Amino acid sequence: MDTPLQTDAYLERISYSGPREPTIETLRGLHRAHLLAVPFENLDIHIGREIVLDPERLVNKIVHERRGGFCYELNGAFATLLRALGFEVSLLSAEVATPGVGFTPPFDHLLLRVDLDEPWIADVGFGDCFVEPIRADGSIQRDGDHAFQVQRDDNHHILRRRDDTGDWKDEYRFTMTPFALDDFSERCQYHQTSPESHFRRNTVCSRLTPDGRISLTPDRLIRTSGSDRTETPIADQDAYHAALAQHFGIVLPITQTA
Repeated sequence: MDTPLQTDAYLERISYSGPREPTIETLRGLHRAHLLAVPFENLDIHIGREIVLDPERLVNKIVHERRGGFCYELNGAFATLLRALGFEVSLLSAEVATPGVGFTPPFDHLLLRVDLDEPWIADVGFGDCFVEPIRADGSIQRDGDHAFQVQRDDNHHILRRRDDTGDWKDEYRFTMTPFALDDFSERCQYHQTSPESHFRRNTVCSRLTPDGRISLTPDRLIRTSGSDRTETPIADQDAYHAALAQHFGIVLPITQTA
């Protein structure tokens, strides 16, 4: 991402044609555009293709292969784009809240801190989460149909989300300590290989739409718009691959098992 041509290709991939100055307005536009264009997906894990945390490979996968990825890939590549545009970006380690378990180990999720006039939290790799960057100052921030807040305890910042019932739940907790992309490699490898990883147990492909979300599992296509939800059965592997191509622009080797 060290040439204008590569930056242009990334911006074209996410259909972004707005301003490029490193401002909060630009960050908001890029964040939303990325979520609308690039799916959260773990398909490489299920076709036996190793995920290596190298910035050039991540950008190539998203931009030129027109694929998506999971948090390490999506936020790793997005950080590369933001830095190319002049943003000051740090990679942060998060522990994901798990009902009945507590929080997962460090480096289980990668998110971004973007420093402008104040620190902002960006995250294009957590699936159905906030659409635009949020402040880390404890304020309650509306984002579409939901509200988010970054609270602080003695050791962590905690991302909380208010659901439709008005109850708050923890999404993940993190510190502001910056890390290198390679620091996430061990946990990334775990999610690719361990039978305990939910990424090994389940296949997902999902992205934001202008009015909701579209998601594909091996047996159904799910569309949401506000409180409306429709599910279309997926009959077989051929139908699955056809849905991947039609709704996400992804073409996988048809001989591999989805």
